[in-house]
Amino acid sequence: MSRPFVVTHHAVSVDGATTGFDVDLGRFYSLVSTWSEDVTLTGADTVLQQEDALAAVPGPGAAEDGPLLAVVDGRRRVSAWAQLRDAGYWSGVLGIHSESAVPRPGARADEELVVGADRVDLAAALESLAARGAKTVRVDSGGGLVGALLDSGLIDEVSLLVHPVLSGVGKRWYGTSAMTSVLELIASQTYDDGVVWLRYRLSS
Repeated sequence: MSRPFVVTHHAVSVDGATTGFDVDLGRFYSLVSTWSEDVTLTGADTVLQQEDALAAVPGPGAAEDGPLLAVVDGRRRVSAWAQLRDAGYWSGVLGIHSESAVPRPGARADEELVVGADRVDLAAALESLAARGAKTVRVDSGGGLVGALLDSGLIDEVSLLVHPVLSGVGKRWYGTSAMTSVLELIASQTYDDGVVWLRYRLSS
């Protein structure tokens, strides 16, 4: 079956860290429009880090023309589904769970997708998103999900805003993935502050 085009976009230090330096968020998110994503794919850990902030600031409501937010939540740990939907960025929320996860009363996404026995089957999830009409998926998540997608050969483009610093600390954008792949440079741009935007296509 077919799957959508999958891109992952990160602000990183020269040594691949995602923390320990300042990021121009305005520039980072202005570049997101490059891909006109149909779906924003994120992981439960990323959402859980933001749940308190989401609860503290009521959002404006769903964005009718926004992408769908799909959350890989294999163990059904996320509860702030309504807050995510109303944050003003996404048109709706989809929880992606494994078959072994026990449903939590009162903590349900607008829609749910169950794929995989003990862990979410990422390939099947992407095929299901394609069946819904999704052509482009942007991964907006930490290294755990990105690494799993890389290891499974499910990422088509890597976009990196490389900052001229050596962080020396923090998590890497690719998690602990040990996959070796040849990257084809398809675009680059240098900014006045030394940040370089690199776009790579992954070889099949």
